[in-house]
Amino acid sequence: MNDLYQNFQKFFEIVVADTAELLEHVYRIRYQVLCVEQRLPGFDPAHCPGEKEKDSYDSHSCHVLLRYRPSGEFIGTVRLILPDSTRPEKLLPVELYSQTDPALCDIKALPRQQTAEISRFLVISQFDRRKDERRREERRKETTGTDSDKRNTQDRRSTDRRSALSIGLVLMAGVLRMSVKYNIKHWLSVADPALNKLMGFYGLNFNPIGPPVDYHGMRRPYYVKVEDALNKMYQEHHDAWEVVTDCGTYNPIHIN
Repeated sequence: MNDLYQNFQKFFEIVVADTAELLEHVYRIRYQVLCVEQRLPGFDPAHCPGEKEKDSYDSHSCHVLLRYRPSGEFIGTVRLILPDSTRPEKLLPVELYSQTDPALCDIKALPRQQTAEISRFLVISQFDRRKDERRREERRKETTGTDSDKRNTQDRRSTDRRSALSIGLVLMAGVLRMSVKYNIKHWLSVADPALNKLMGFYGLNFNPIGPPVDYHGMRRPYYVKVEDALNKMYQEHHDAWEVVTDCGTYNPIHIN
């Protein structure tokens, strides 16, 4: 059990939002981040009654909240958009709002009941350290030179991960728990390329399957097979794998 995982257990709790009260927290966090803090295009506070951000996908999504243990407050949320059992033909946002290349990923050929889209991946501003994390990783890449330097850089990167746990990584632990519960084997998303790049530092970057599009800001469609993503993490970033899988409690064996 590594320091990264111990920090995860010490500071964060993943809470499945499966009650009306918990869903209220989900929708209010989404409003706070999307409509107030980030003010992203398409998120008008006037269209969010009661300061809650919702849409038509919530009725067939599962939601996770992230609680910060020292204060007890909820600081982030993410949802997994599942197939709509009442409307099997309903398209996912990635199909409606992006341009995917079938040669990179033929979404229509994926098993529909085992495919879900990661969405509303959000952290409130005071806890969102992603910009700082990206800058640190970029500086490390710029200073990488000889093989010896690369080894030292990798060692420093591992040490820094242990001391500064990525909240995005913790949210992905929530995504995996929901995926195991609902037998999801394929992940899609329309995400900020910078976020995907950050997840790549932990071995959890998705594969681009189309060009960037203007969808609530510049986003790009991505896909990854869950088993492939976790296997890569296990081999190359085992400390992060322990966080996402809860030390193997949620692992490829369970979702093969």
